[in-house]
Amino acid sequence: MRVFNFSAGPAVLPEQVLRRAADEMLDWHGSGMSVMEMSHRGKEFISIAQKTEADLRTLMAIPDNYRVLFLQGGAMAENALIPMNLLGDKTGADYVNTGEWSKKSIKEAKKYCKVNVAASAEDRDFTYVPPQSVWKLDPNAAYVHICTNETIGGVEYHWVPDTGAVPLVADMSSHILSRVVDVSKYGVIYGGAQKNIGPAGVTLVIVREDLLGRALAITPSAFDWKLQAENDSMLNTPPTYGIYIAGLVFEWLLEQGGLASMEQKNIAKANLLYDYLDQTAFYSNPVAKADRSRMNIPFRLADTSLDDAFLQGAQERGMVQLKGHRSVGGMRASIYNAMPIEGVQRLVEYMKEFERSHG
Repeated sequence: MRVFNFSAGPAVLPEQVLRRAADEMLDWHGSGMSVMEMSHRGKEFISIAQKTEADLRTLMAIPDNYRVLFLQGGAMAENALIPMNLLGDKTGADYVNTGEWSKKSIKEAKKYCKVNVAASAEDRDFTYVPPQSVWKLDPNAAYVHICTNETIGGVEYHWVPDTGAVPLVADMSSHILSRVVDVSKYGVIYGGAQKNIGPAGVTLVIVREDLLGRALAITPSAFDWKLQAENDSMLNTPPTYGIYIAGLVFEWLLEQGGLASMEQKNIAKANLLYDYLDQTAFYSNPVAKADRSRMNIPFRLADTSLDDAFLQGAQERGMVQLKGHRSVGGMRASIYNAMPIEGVQRLVEYMKEFERSHG
């Protein structure tokens, strides 16, 4: 029996995608090969890669002057590769600190450039997004970096900063494809695949063409965006099977009606859980209402001594991976695109039942 998997990542994938991948495991479209066995230079995989990119461009309405790269190393690697690829002749960059993943980005960037923390939510324990009116941006910065959804803290941008002529760079790892995004407002969008795109191992980078060619001399060739763009992400062997699964996910999203349709479903799922959290004192969510994530919803029990019992009861009812990140504790429900509303309904029903028996 499949469980309702609330893991923050690697995360739940659409069952339809998994079944299709299983059906095609030994023989992809009469080729006599698994996708895992294909040469990345062969016509079969080239056709998979081309369709995967085309479907993503359709889903996100990516303008023609942006390149789509399927790389490796995860968002953690991109934390270093962002300054490596974007600094050019500049020495500094702006970062907004909204939580654990912002902090990791800042720490990594400091190895390569002067980091100006333009704003921070640390004063309220990273429970909100600082309004742009308090940001102290450097007009000479190479770029402005934000994490648009903090997976651990459950804080999400529901607005797009205006950074003028300075490129806006966004780590969208944990909410990409969950909502409609105007790609043209960003210089770079990046993220690991293992939340809303596919299996761990693929890193997506969407970069405006005029930002290519700025890489520092120390940038490894495999991570030089310009070189990868010139070689259609195949300068080295790409994560072929992960790209194939991502392609199946993109097809599934198009079948669901695209990102506008998924956004409405995600709003409904998130509201179901937040509405209950807001009417009980037994549980709480710390995030400012205007900045709550639709994808990652942390919550705490008023009596933390009940945490283990709560998790055990959830598992017995087919709900797993609800334990909060080790750095913050509590609980966390990650409700990505592939989490059906039935999973959230079951969670809320269980939370009510647990409150009745332990409250």
